[in-house]
Amino acid sequence: MTFSQQNAQVRKKLTAMLEETIAAAQAGDDAGRTVELDQARIGRLSRMDALQTQAMSREASRRRSEHILRLRAALKRLDADEYGRCVRCGEAINPKRLELDPATALCIACAESAEQPRR
Repeated sequence: MTFSQQNAQVRKKLTAMLEETIAAAQAGDDAGRTVELDQARIGRLSRMDALQTQAMSREASRRRSEHILRLRAALKRLDADEYGRCVRCGEAINPKRLELDPATALCIACAESAEQPRR
């Protein structure tokens, strides 16, 4: 497979993931709406359940938004012929890592150092 064919395949995968994530974000917006606090209409436990569902929905929405940003950034790196290189150190990212997460921007070493707590 040629380099341009690989890029086309990666672009297709990233674009499909982006479209799927955007569709999920649009579908999940309803669950994050404001919970009505009228005790006459719904009981306390139902309200608590609705508040918990709302919080979980908001977190899922935040994660989807973050994933959308990562996918768009990966497409930009692909356009700039920088895809597959770590944005921090410039080294090549392991192809298996990119296969698992095509939007990844860091090599293993940089990702591990970013996860370690600072002292």
